[in-house]
Amino acid sequence: MARAGLTPDVLARAGAELADEVGFDQVTVTELARRFDVKVASLYSHVKSSHDLKVRIALLALAELADRATDAVAGRAGRDALAAFAEAYRGYAREHPGRYAAARLRLDPATAAAGAAPRHARLTRAILRGYHIPEPDQTHAVRLLGGVVHGYIELEAAGGFAHTPVDPQASWDWIVDSLDTLLRNPRTP
Repeated sequence: MARAGLTPDVLARAGAELADEVGFDQVTVTELARRFDVKVASLYSHVKSSHDLKVRIALLALAELADRATDAVAGRAGRDALAAFAEAYRGYAREHPGRYAAARLRLDPATAAAGAAPRHARLTRAILRGYHIPEPDQTHAVRLLGGVVHGYIELEAAGGFAHTPVDPQASWDWIVDSLDTLLRNPRTP
């Protein structure tokens, strides 16, 4: 018998907390059932599978991250908006490593479109409009920002900068400054 109060949203939130504790890859319906002290079968009336649970966690994380980035960028433009955007992602990854990993889950296009993924794209493009970058270069710039920001965050989280004498924050600031310079002076074909 399922415990009263269990819903797909409650399970997604609990799964997100579990992901931050043990890692997103370790989240399963079985582990969540242990946390709620219920039988695994009772959770299957709320989620279809561990994959379904992970998709729900990913959608939750994408929404949280979009909210954080939107709030950080509000009222800012140019380098200030770029830095706030990048730091919102970096801060979220540090505070919620499992959720951040969940936000990187590959979703099918329909699921992604129904969730917060389009908000991330719109926010990135809004920042880039401040740099007056036309298409198709704007799409290239979206991909550049995603690659650099997510790449740096993943390298930092993996301990990739632990044994270097240069402060990772100094490198981060240098990268944001470099991105700003590049976006203000895009190459011409």
